[in-house]
Amino acid sequence: MVNPFWQRIKQVDWLVFAAIFFLVAMGLIIIYGISINPVTPDISLFRKQLVYVLVGFLVFFMLSNVNYRAWSVYSKVIYLFFFLLLLGVLFFGTTIRGTKGWISLGFMTLQPVEFAKIGLIIFLAKYFSDHGRHFFFWFYIIVSGVATGAYIALVLKQPDLGSAMVLLGTWFLMLLIIGVPRRHLMILVGGFLIVCVVAWALILKPYQKDRIMTFLNPQANTLGVGYNVRQSVISVGSGQVFGRGFGLGSQSQLKFLPAAETDFIFAVLAEEFGFLGVIFLFTGLLILIIRLIVIARQTSDNFVVFFCLGLASLLTVQIFINIGMNMGIAPVTGIPLPFISSGGSSLLSLFIAFGVISSVVADNRTLHAGNVV
Repeated sequence: MVNPFWQRIKQVDWLVFAAIFFLVAMGLIIIYGISINPVTPDISLFRKQLVYVLVGFLVFFMLSNVNYRAWSVYSKVIYLFFFLLLLGVLFFGTTIRGTKGWISLGFMTLQPVEFAKIGLIIFLAKYFSDHGRHFFFWFYIIVSGVATGAYIALVLKQPDLGSAMVLLGTWFLMLLIIGVPRRHLMILVGGFLIVCVVAWALILKPYQKDRIMTFLNPQANTLGVGYNVRQSVISVGSGQVFGRGFGLGSQSQLKFLPAAETDFIFAVLAEEFGFLGVIFLFTGLLILIIRLIVIARQTSDNFVVFFCLGLASLLTVQIFINIGMNMGIAPVTGIPLPFISSGGSSLLSLFIAFGVISSVVADNRTLHAGNVV
């Protein structure tokens, strides 16, 4: 008899695996190129990212072997756990670059909000699957909004405007997908604009306001806040069609481009590998998003439908914000490019999410195969 574990592993979604492998390989190549720059060469960052990737694939295969229905059953517990974690980080967290959003484990630091994004999607997927047909009533929209808003409030307190935008954007896209009446959406947009005005006056920090003003007028302060955006736009444009070549990007190699391995890694990709490299990046990301939509269409489990669409929404929002700020068409908010940017928390959280997706595919394939022995 075939070992059930290996039988299930054979049924994982290998298309998702291949797309993720391609993206993380691309990210590792870019990070290695940045690490061997002639100004301050140091490959420790590359080594750390490689460890995260290996651990991530291990997590992916482990979760592929876990019944995905458990996430639905414990969705409220998962939501509460991450709520308490986001609350706890405000008191016991580590401050990095002005944001108190990390937990130090000694050998590494984790950013709870990256995992909380997946936790929120799990909660919303369960809530929408239970009450989706009732979303023409304001009560159910408000409940889902309050649940999302609680996370957003804690994240803004860190402060982390970028992650708050991702949480809000993911929730709103899921409402669009579920088919909330247009009148309700217009009222929500109006309420959002009012909140933006209040946040500008009472909540946003001066540096966050500067970033937004730089987005609206990039030329206003090219030596201050606008410097990052200007260097990023120069990097993207200089790559042209085929790029300058691996490790030959002047902006990143000579340290003109800040946060090249995280926030502005797309600019490095565009500079060194050109428009052709960008096409390969978009292809890998699109495969993941399209695959999520296909799985959602093929399943009869409403929780899986909304989890897939929620994860697709999360990826879409993060991709748009990250690439947008690299090209000067979105405010700089410190959002990583999925599977590409350096950082363990974002990478591991996505591996967890896609491990759940792979579990769905494995479960369906095992069922259809009739548990072949």
